[in-house]
Amino acid sequence: MGRGRKKKGVPINGVLLLDKQQGITSNKALQQCRYLINAQKGGHTGALDPLATGLLPLCFGQATKVSSFLLDSDKTYEVTATLGKITDTGDADGKVIESAAVQVTEQDVKNAIESFIGEYDQVPPMYSALKVNGQPLYKLARQGIEIERKARRVNAYDIRYANFEGDELAFEVDCSSGFYVRSLVEDIGRTLGCGAHVKTLRRSRIGKLSVADAITFADFEACEDNQARIRKLIAADLLLDKFPGVMLNIGQQVEIQYGRVVPLENNIYPEAPWVRIYGPENVFLGLGNINAEGQLAPKRLFI
Repeated sequence: MGRGRKKKGVPINGVLLLDKQQGITSNKALQQCRYLINAQKGGHTGALDPLATGLLPLCFGQATKVSSFLLDSDKTYEVTATLGKITDTGDADGKVIESAAVQVTEQDVKNAIESFIGEYDQVPPMYSALKVNGQPLYKLARQGIEIERKARRVNAYDIRYANFEGDELAFEVDCSSGFYVRSLVEDIGRTLGCGAHVKTLRRSRIGKLSVADAITFADFEACEDNQARIRKLIAADLLLDKFPGVMLNIGQQVEIQYGRVVPLENNIYPEAPWVRIYGPENVFLGLGNINAEGQLAPKRLFI
């Protein structure tokens, strides 16, 4: 007998704000939730390491078209670092490769933290999803291969000291897209002369989204039925409120949905890089650009 046809799922659109648990990959978390609601298509926005917990927005269906905009958002992390030990992965899941006595004061720690506030050049860790010549760095690292990585300009908008006791340091960091907390912790350890690695990591914010509004997988699974789970999803345009909204009439909506450029009267968004497009009755149609002539061009439509 031939193999049965693979179940394709149903077209479900929306975003689930998941509070990812520790010990699983972001892709595993996505697949667990996707399976529960039987969604045809899904993707996550900004992977969290298996060790990390916290906010992981999962996009389903049409919402995957706008997931990249969350990748570029600022983020906040709650961090606990262990001083005096360097691991091969930069976190507690790795093997300790160097140890040193922790002979620093609280003021030393505060000074080290403050030295990384602002823009600086950060070298991405080998254990990261960053690709070099199409190959994720973590795959090379698992083979014992280390290659030179180019430093990238990042920004730690603020680092808030929380506590330092024994060999453990706790702090919170607001940072730009592309920022690696493991690299920050290793840099702090290097500055203090004793080394360090990430013990715990929790993402509490992405842009305007907060982990306080997220749901754990256990609670998501415990919903009384699939419809109750689907009601936990939010509309994709709620992720895009940093972009202005443009309201169209029915005629303009038809033109946009055919992929045509639409002239706008009384355009108040000259050359807006991105705008949210709405049809009558406030139906979200997708994203577009406005050029210097006041014309709206569709770019990512939900049709």
